[in-house]
Amino acid sequence: MQYRKLGHSGLMVSEIALGTLTFAGKAGFEKTGNVGVAQARRFIDIALDRGVNIIDTADLYSSGGAEEVVGEALGENRNRVVLATKARSPMGEGPNDSGASRFHLIKACEDSLRRLKTDHIDLYQIHNWDGITPAEETLRALEELVKSGKIRYFGTSNYTAWQMMKTLGTAEVNKLIRPISQQIYYTPESREAEFELLPMALDQDIGTLVWGPMGEGLLTGTVRRGVKTPETSRQGNGWPEPYVHDMEHAYNVIDVLAEVGKELNASVAQVCLAWLSSRPGITSLIVGNRTEEHLRENLAAVELSLSDEQRRRIEQTTRPAPRYPYWHRFTSGMDRLDPAEKPFLDEYQQTLDARKDLER
Repeated sequence: MQYRKLGHSGLMVSEIALGTLTFAGKAGFEKTGNVGVAQARRFIDIALDRGVNIIDTADLYSSGGAEEVVGEALGENRNRVVLATKARSPMGEGPNDSGASRFHLIKACEDSLRRLKTDHIDLYQIHNWDGITPAEETLRALEELVKSGKIRYFGTSNYTAWQMMKTLGTAEVNKLIRPISQQIYYTPESREAEFELLPMALDQDIGTLVWGPMGEGLLTGTVRRGVKTPETSRQGNGWPEPYVHDMEHAYNVIDVLAEVGKELNASVAQVCLAWLSSRPGITSLIVGNRTEEHLRENLAAVELSLSDEQRRRIEQTTRPAPRYPYWHRFTSGMDRLDPAEKPFLDEYQQTLDARKDLER
């Protein structure tokens, strides 16, 4: 297991994080799994034994149920892990039971501390952008939580790049503590984060945690072209995520992951995780599991070594079409490319070069 620095902090986290979306399984999360305390304790033991040192949860998951399971299951292992949770989502019917206001965040943090059976949260993440609350209010509430000892660090989740830059700018202008991380959705099938979010993170020294790296079950091998997806899987039971714009493209992605997996005697899921872990700017991949077998399989991905040719093959098959203003930089012959976006721009340039070769 490798450990990577989380953003501009000195905090080191494992390249695989243990996710808890599957814990508790209630209040609308029944289709994700129903991992109870005993099984969760077993998952934590296995993960710790393999070098995982970060556990990610959220107050939203099973309406606090996942946090309760984590709190019961961690026990004496609490201080062996970086414990991360999230707040901002609706947790009641009242007008202040949601959002990133000082009122809601401080209450939400105290509620999470109680459910998690701990006196502090290591990484507190704003689960989604709040378009009503001023960024300064959110940052001052988070700084108050840091100074009170209730949280150690904070980050964001599901922000756009401009929302993160607004947050960072507000922190700089007001001399407030800056977020150290972002949590985003990023898979071989869904590479939109490469256009803004990942270059922003590289430029601003923001750590990137990836939720749903296997596409909420889309890229585990259970979904295959021409085969009915098992109803026992998340993608076969009606779970609404992820949004897939082009299913034919998704099948092509699955095919190349399976092809490389066959060459390496590895699963589709392992190839997916190994490729993502090697991408620019990625700090840790959050894996959620229903069974011990799946957990062990996912953790073994850190031992998988893809050849340069295999990485290129996956990248070429999964590459999205260049978007404006990126394609304009190529067609107009712009120089002096930003180092934070150059790793991605170089790949998109190959698409245009290949097209020119075909036209000759």
